[in-house]
Amino acid sequence: MSGKTEKTQKQKKSWFKGLQAEFKKVIWPDKNALVRQTTAVVTVSVLLGAIISVIDAAMKYGIDLLVR
Repeated sequence: MSGKTEKTQKQKKSWFKGLQAEFKKVIWPDKNALVRQTTAVVTVSVLLGAIISVIDAAMKYGIDLLVR
């Protein structure tokens, strides 16, 4: 039973070492890139939300006209 526990412990250590190695490969954005990308995501999200709202309102209005 302890052999199985040791194997599990070794697998966990190996997994964490691999995770640490992968995090070292990540190229984190600098502050300017982060601000630009965040602004782009927020802007696109707001625009898509507005477009979806307009389409929803237009469809509701059209359906209400058809139902009357």
